[in-house]
Order: sequence, then C-alpha cells, then structure tokens
Amino acid sequence: MNADFQHIFVETNRIRLHVVTAGDPGGKPVILLHGFPEFWYGWRHQIPALADAGFRVIVPDQRGYNLSDKLRRIRPYQMDELVGDVTGLIEYFGYEKVYLAGHDWGAGVAWSTAISSPAQIEKLAILNVPHPQVLLETIRKSPRQMLRSWYIAFFQIPGLADWLMSINHFAGATKLLRASGKKSTFTEEDLFEYRKAWTNSGGLTGMINWYRAVVRYRRVSTNKMRVQVPTLILWGKKDIALMEDMARKSIEFCEEGRLIYFDEASHWVQHDESAAVNRELIRFFK
Repeated sequence: MNADFQHIFVETNRIRLHVVTAGDPGGKPVILLHGFPEFWYGWRHQIPALADAGFRVIVPDQRGYNLSDKLRRIRPYQMDELVGDVTGLIEYFGYEKVYLAGHDWGAGVAWSTAISSPAQIEKLAILNVPHPQVLLETIRKSPRQMLRSWYIAFFQIPGLADWLMSINHFAGATKLLRASGKKSTFTEEDLFEYRKAWTNSGGLTGMINWYRAVVRYRRVSTNKMRVQVPTLILWGKKDIALMEDMARKSIEFCEEGRLIYFDEASHWVQHDESAAVNRELIRFFK
C-alpha cells in the first residue's frame, strides 16, 4: 500500500466509517465511492494520480464494507442513509462543495447525492452505472437487461448468496470478480486484498444488504430527477451486467453531461483503463 495514504475513522450519520485520504490537505476535495464487492482499494489506481494532480482525495469504505461499521438489519442500507454518509463526510471535513466520483453501487450513491444535494457537489463523475431512473425503467421494459440483472433477485434470498459466495475462503466472490472482468483486471495480489477485506467485513452480508434494501425501500421517483451539476460518464462497453445504451439515456437526465465510452473495458473500467480514466477525471475536475 502507498505509504502516503492516511487511514482514519470518521464518526458521521450515526456510524463509523473507515476513510483513506491522500494528497494536499489544502487541495480541492475529491470523494471516491466504491461499489460491490470492493472497498477503498477499488480506487487504488486513481488515488495517487489525483493526489499528484493536487487534489485532496477522500475514499471511504462504505457502510457494510471492510473496516467501516456493519449493520445487521437491512433498513440502514437504504439509499437515504447511504447518501447521508456522503453528505456527513462532506460536513465532517468542513467542505462546502466537493467533486464526487462513484463506480458501481458507489455510482448509484453518487447519482442520488447529486440529485438530492446539488449544492454540495461541484462536479459529478460516474463510472458504469446509469442514472437511477434509467436503470429502473430499463429493467422494467427490457427482457435483456432483466436477464442480466438476475443476481438482484438471487440476492433477495436470506443468507443464501452470503453463504455460497463466502465458502472456501470466498471462492464464489473471487470467481465473480474474475468472470466479470478481463483476464488482466484483477491480479492475484488484488484478490488477496479483497479476500482480506471480505474477512474484515465478517462476510458479504452487509454488502448484499444494499441489494435487499433497494428492493424493500425504494425511493419515490419525482420530476426532480434531473442532475443540475456538470456530469461526466465513463463507461466500459464490455460490461456483462449493464447494457451500454443506458449510459446514453442517462446523459439525457443531465443539464450538462458528457459521455466517454471505452470499447475494450469491462464493468471495471477504472482498472482496465486506469491511465485513461485518471486523465479524464483530472481534466474534468480541473
């Protein structure tokens, strides 16, 4: 791990979050939100680049992951609470506005934070997850996307996925990562770090509870779903779970949006195209 990374614990929104920080404390703040089943390490290629570019980089383990608090019930993982963690971090560090980037579930939280708290977000960067309204409508109308999203229904079965993916030292979760990316996406060293984080999490239940909460406690859609802040969407076209046309439809929900496709990248675009992603994030935030 980079010796310049600082590890702290932040009490906010009634929980304790493990947070990695890097870069000039006086630099403009960038918050990076990881997805499932990663942790702060999912931004390992971006943190040094953004810090070297002069930004103050803030990367939490989101609730249920690695060293952050794990909550037993499902309700605490509903979207309003996840957004509250982000706005709580902004307030904890004393910022009026931040740059915000998210991947996978972290992108879902980033979308929702920008929609509900635009005054706290300077710019928004999204990696491989559509606008929440686009995702909902596509799953409802597209059999192809419904089939790709089969795992969401599977995750609703209490305890089953948690156990199956954890046995034999997380062989199932490791296989999921490998199958969803390219051969070069995750090294053996990376997978060692993920298994260690999943052990720290006490298994995968806290992470999977995000999927259970989104089904049980859906946010009410309103006509205020437009994103008012400048938005950049970076999208790997070889995503096995999400159809690429949802990225284009998501731009239509943005007052000021730009979309960049990566033809050969998988769902894990920040790993597969790390140098290009770093370059685009730095250019956009600067």
